[in-house]
Amino acid sequence: MSELIDGKLVAKHIRLQVKEKVNNINEKYNTTPTLAVVFVGDNPASQIYINNKVKSCEKVNIISIVEKMDESSSQEEVENKIKTLAEDPKINGILVQLPLPKKFDQEKIISLIPENKDVDGLTKLNVANLVTNQKGIVPCTPKGVVDLLKYYNIEIQGKRVAIIGRSMLVGKPLFNLLTNLNATVTLCHSKTKNIETITKESDIVVCALGKPFFLKENMIKEGAVVIDVGINRLDDGRVVGDADFENLKEKASYITPVPGGCGPMTVAELLDNTIDCFLQQHEG
Repeated sequence: MSELIDGKLVAKHIRLQVKEKVNNINEKYNTTPTLAVVFVGDNPASQIYINNKVKSCEKVNIISIVEKMDESSSQEEVENKIKTLAEDPKINGILVQLPLPKKFDQEKIISLIPENKDVDGLTKLNVANLVTNQKGIVPCTPKGVVDLLKYYNIEIQGKRVAIIGRSMLVGKPLFNLLTNLNATVTLCHSKTKNIETITKESDIVVCALGKPFFLKENMIKEGAVVIDVGINRLDDGRVVGDADFENLKEKASYITPVPGGCGPMTVAELLDNTIDCFLQQHEG
């Protein structure tokens, strides 16, 4: 029987640390860190995520500002909004809620965020810093995965890790983050042949591909650690991960549930990244 990795517990621990950092900033700088969220369109799922982020900011005394823009806005209008926030010294973090409506050039809009206000760690310089193991802002979900492993004292150095999914938000940055921590990492994707051969040889398996129950019990070795980043809503309303939790939990040594695993960590790390951005702007 595996031990459950409790993302809610670890996220609460991070929020307490962030709240203490905010208090220290209040005392030292006589100001409060501020996060601006740019929301274009009316995607219902995005609205839920934003509400969650706003509530989380309130819990740690970070100021949050939601800049709501209609889908009818032009590319130039959205770009100008980012430029205005970038130039505002009171704004310490900028987050563009993704995905943007299809008509927008998402990459161009993200590129206008200064790297020291880029709370999602998606600008080219922050990506380059991660690849070259330099100081920068790390994407929230990969950072959360590593913090979960560290909280439960799960060894990373020297371990074999399989990541299933190569997105810019999770798979690719997590590959670099774990490689920087001296793990031996294999990044798998839809074109990878015989994925089960790779996962069976891995000490840690991370699922981040968006396919319900993809990782089966016969795809891991006894005692492997399973980190499930996937969030999938089934037709019956259930929210499940990419891993077949019920069958894997008897074989894995540690496993994250869905919901309650990586999800809470992503928002907690966003708060911590907002503090990191503030400190970069004020302390270099």
